[in-house]
Amino acid sequence: MPISEILEQLQFLPQRLAGHIFLSFMALLIGGAISLPLGVWCSRRKRAEQVALTVASIIQTIPSLALLAAMVFAWGKIGWFPALVALVLYSLLPMLRNTITGIQSVDPACLEAAQGLGMSDRQRLRLVELPLAAPTIVAGIRTAAVWVVGAATIAQPVGATSLGNYIFAGLQTLNPVALGVGCFFSAALALSIDALLGTLENAVQSRSRKMGLGAALGIVTIILSPFLISLLPLGKTSYTTLGARDPASASQFDDRTYVIGGKGFTEQRILALAIQAELEQVGRKVELKEGIGSAVIFRALETGQIDCYVDYSGTLWANVLGRDEFVSAPEMLIDLATELKADHQVYSLGTLGFRNDYVFVMKREKAAELGIKTLDDLAKHADKLNAVTDIEFWERPEWARVRDVYQFDFPQKQSMDATLMYGAIANDKADVLVAFRTDGRIAANNLVEIADPARALPPYDAILLASKRLVEDPVAVDQLIKLVNSISTDEMREANRAVDTDGTPVSAAAKRIMPKK
Repeated sequence: MPISEILEQLQFLPQRLAGHIFLSFMALLIGGAISLPLGVWCSRRKRAEQVALTVASIIQTIPSLALLAAMVFAWGKIGWFPALVALVLYSLLPMLRNTITGIQSVDPACLEAAQGLGMSDRQRLRLVELPLAAPTIVAGIRTAAVWVVGAATIAQPVGATSLGNYIFAGLQTLNPVALGVGCFFSAALALSIDALLGTLENAVQSRSRKMGLGAALGIVTIILSPFLISLLPLGKTSYTTLGARDPASASQFDDRTYVIGGKGFTEQRILALAIQAELEQVGRKVELKEGIGSAVIFRALETGQIDCYVDYSGTLWANVLGRDEFVSAPEMLIDLATELKADHQVYSLGTLGFRNDYVFVMKREKAAELGIKTLDDLAKHADKLNAVTDIEFWERPEWARVRDVYQFDFPQKQSMDATLMYGAIANDKADVLVAFRTDGRIAANNLVEIADPARALPPYDAILLASKRLVEDPVAVDQLIKLVNSISTDEMREANRAVDTDGTPVSAAAKRIMPKK
């Protein structure tokens, strides 16, 4: 494993580790501020205890990714805030349960002695119950900490920065270095916090002030670790090297920071970097939020939480405009531009020049054996074939239209990460994939596209979308328009292939598709 690849990944470590630590520690602090007082109060009220623990247990049974998504829709925001709220909710059960258990487990003889000494209820709680229950309470905090640190790794789809950025990026691009760095530091952080809180638990039990101070210093060191790591010479192969600033572009908008969004697959990461490079050439400050869920990202643009990203005409047509009728590609683009501006204050800067349509693909030999060239042909064999696609397609109106137009269904339909589904068909775990036309792995895996003669699948022209805030900046808009009609389908497919199959850095692939000067 070349050291240069590790250093390239480590340059992002301070920011991602800082985001992970912020989310984890803030969730524990807020969760503790809720759980501890509530636990003390419930420990004296049996019915309240049952209700509180039941609610906390129900929250705990919700998958963490679903809880994150629910917080996005509940608050109408992306980024650290919904992730923090979800992690706070996730932290409640162990701290609440252990606080109640610790208080209720105090020896009755100690309580009688305290009463005999004339202590008030508040004095008894502060001087007797809490000190005796402290080891159990700290054990609950320790459990919550491990849960929260682990759950924070999946905060990326809602736009929050964490060590999960490494893991999602590594999975999407089959990059073992990114995946390894993310897993290593996530595990190291969880184990370190667990060990330090374990030490603190022992310090409370043994009344060792020295041990407690050492644990506290260790926790402070973890909190400061992103800053300390940033001082190390880890390399600075920044994305900003993609394009040099034009010195004639200085303007009143120089102090603005534009947030560029991207969905969770390779093509979107490449395009986000190309947009960033274009804006930085005219001196604009840029922040990237990658890996945002498809159902969330348009809403983030509409509400001004991001300023620019690339979406696809078919997705916008069905998911945003809620339309399912078939129209020509030019008519769709015109209607989209008009309605997005009028109803959502979102501006189309134009198409990038390529289309990333959904396509049904099969192994070339299998398709030839069954005589499948079109979806009409596929319909004759579909009841004996298994199909796999990304996590969205089976729930989208496009699939419903294909199913209705060609009158077929599959006996088994699976959804998985778009990267992993190629392994499924390579290992004969799937017969048919629903893939993206610009995915370079179609050719790399010797797959053949199945034609759609009835045009049941809508066109997916890549459209550059911008917020009202961004279109107010004429220099930035003029620079971004250079991307319009500048990328062919073959060029985008090749850039994707370079990352997904050759291990080319995303920054290098982005440079390939940038307009030539």
